[in-house]
Amino acid sequence: MTLLWRVRASLPDRPGALAALAQRCAEAGVDIRRVQVFPGNDEVTDELVLATDDTWSETGVADLVTSSGWHHLTTQSVTEAALTDQPTRFVQAARSILARPNSFPEVVAQLFDAETEPRDDDGPPLDSMEMTVGDVQVQVRRPVPFTDIERARGLAMADLVSDVLQRSKESAAIAASSSHRRLGSGATPSFLPDGDSVSAVVDGAVVGLATVQDPLAEEDDVRPVALRVDAGWQRRGIGTRLLVDAGRIARGLGANEIVLTTRSDNQAVLPMVLAAGLRGRIRMAGDVLTVRVPVRDLKPLV
Repeated sequence: MTLLWRVRASLPDRPGALAALAQRCAEAGVDIRRVQVFPGNDEVTDELVLATDDTWSETGVADLVTSSGWHHLTTQSVTEAALTDQPTRFVQAARSILARPNSFPEVVAQLFDAETEPRDDDGPPLDSMEMTVGDVQVQVRRPVPFTDIERARGLAMADLVSDVLQRSKESAAIAASSSHRRLGSGATPSFLPDGDSVSAVVDGAVVGLATVQDPLAEEDDVRPVALRVDAGWQRRGIGTRLLVDAGRIARGLGANEIVLTTRSDNQAVLPMVLAAGLRGRIRMAGDVLTVRVPVRDLKPLV
């Protein structure tokens, strides 16, 4: 039975370094299936996929790497998916993100073998990479340091998604202005604040509602916001206006941040935050998408 291992190792950038590792692998009967090089100013980091028989362990692979003079960073067991061509992986990731922008944290985390949520255990310290999609901050973490090349790739992916979302936003604005922002049957919504909530009302009917809830138990300056817009009135700027007004209400109640929690497949959340011009932080954990939006700079609504 053949086992595959993804290995990362680094060494000062000098001629012959990779040859020494290849020689040790050949002597040990280990096949190098794929190599990805991340050059730096003073040293080089290589990611290799090694194939061994089933007698090998992570420790054995690590010892093989260090015996060739390399500094071992990490070893993990992987499937044949690790052999996928890297440019192909990035193209597939980009297509997935553009089809579902809210999946950006999850897809990027998978792409870089990272995670979107901080750990609660006492494991090794995590390196972080922060990217910005529009005005939304996304952070992924992992024990192995991100290379400069990986950071550049992450930023390029974020820029691509930002460009597409911005074009979609501009197209929606053009469409709205050409119709003088008259919605549905021709009525224009009114936004009516009432205590800790604000409603979008059309012809006497509530078509959208945002409610600022009690502060989080562990963070008394953070307030969750429950927001909904009727299906027939979505994608018309109502959610964006409700979000801003809810943020202003929350600020008036002493909050510094608001939190929205929804399903990970909710396509409206990320464009809504971007259109509002608010700088949020988005996280995805399983089927739950959480967006935290600072409101300390907003003027209270009432």
